[in-house]
Amino acid sequence: MNQSIITIKLQNELDVVLAYNRAMQLSQFTGLPVAGQTKFATAVSEICRNVLEHVGEGNIRFSVLESRGILYLEAYVTDRGRGIPNLSEILDRRFMPTGSKGHGIHSSRKLVDVFQIESDFEKGTRVRLQKQIPANHPPINPAILKGWSDYFNLEPEISPYAEIKRQNMQLIEVMEQLRVRTIEAEYQLQQIQHLNDELQTSNHEINALLQERERNNLQLQRVNKTLDEFAHTITHDLKAPLQNLIGLTEAMSDFLAEESKDEAEAILPMVQLQITRMDHLIRDVLEYSLTGMQQIPVKQINVRELVDSVLDGLVVPAGFKVKVAEDLPVVEAEEIYLRQIFGNLVSNAIKYHDKETGNLTITAKEQPSCWEFVVADDGPGILQEDQEKVFNMFETTSDVNHPGSTGIGLAIVKKIVQEKEGSVWVESQGRGTAMHFTWPLSKEA
Repeated sequence: MNQSIITIKLQNELDVVLAYNRAMQLSQFTGLPVAGQTKFATAVSEICRNVLEHVGEGNIRFSVLESRGILYLEAYVTDRGRGIPNLSEILDRRFMPTGSKGHGIHSSRKLVDVFQIESDFEKGTRVRLQKQIPANHPPINPAILKGWSDYFNLEPEISPYAEIKRQNMQLIEVMEQLRVRTIEAEYQLQQIQHLNDELQTSNHEINALLQERERNNLQLQRVNKTLDEFAHTITHDLKAPLQNLIGLTEAMSDFLAEESKDEAEAILPMVQLQITRMDHLIRDVLEYSLTGMQQIPVKQINVRELVDSVLDGLVVPAGFKVKVAEDLPVVEAEEIYLRQIFGNLVSNAIKYHDKETGNLTITAKEQPSCWEFVVADDGPGILQEDQEKVFNMFETTSDVNHPGSTGIGLAIVKKIVQEKEGSVWVESQGRGTAMHFTWPLSKEA
């Protein structure tokens, strides 16, 4: 017997959560003990997350197969990435990773009964995870497996995010009806004004109220959009690391109960990585949601002094040289906003640099109605197809390999600049990246 049950295309965090859930469901259907269910689902989640973080997309296929009279539950994960050049060193523990790459492969290997991995340069990676089904399993035959497949294909998808989105659309529809009624009311008021000039004062007051209501409606739409983003974060981006933490801690408890201290310690870096990812994500989402809402005083800012202060607060590697132009201007701004912009751009240039040594430059050029600032580096650059989406919420380039990467930093920069009616864009051809943004000229200038 070798029968496929379901295939999932891995494209985002929600697909990783779905793969984890399907692994848990199939483990229960096949009669695996609770500890075995958790181990198998956790191993599946870690390998799927590797595909998402290091390649960008892939596939996972769940099957039940028979080998020498023994049934196995199998998850087969594939991608079309560049491959893993030091795979043998990772498997032999001769390569000690500094980030997340490598921990997932080695630890997932310990959680399943059969672990096979193949990786070829420019041809992708294939991982086979198998868990032995106990001899006293429930009835399993091709008809039952077909029933499982049909069940998954027909199972309705219930998402809190989708429900909130539906409610928001209903609210916008009601607002549109109010807008139409407002237009009708304005027309009637104009007719009354022609008939009775004595009501002029009252008409002005009514128009002012209508404009205030329109402003309130626009503000309500902004609040709904922020709520939409928070709901997306909670349901999609926080659920995956939470599920992984649950699985990892349960697996660690099992190892400790079995007095397997070495295996338990091997899972600890994975737990710490999930905690770090959640901490960065929650902090960045909070900063994004607050941007443009606080009442912050505007004052004259010496940009050169502010950039020096930002650099003092960052950890700049010894091999990096940062050159700041002497002629940076004095602008009228909220200090915290400029700190967030330069802090995000400089830290990104350092974080995503692919060498131990690098060069950064910070310059400014006066335009007719604004200052144009540039933060440039000599790092690996950004592909043309990624240059627009890097400013979107929860978007990162496909080669990002950092646990602290949440895809929100540049979204914060974009939101702040747009609040000032400015622009932000990226220029990158081959190596090197130049991040541009504009800021209005100060009133004194």
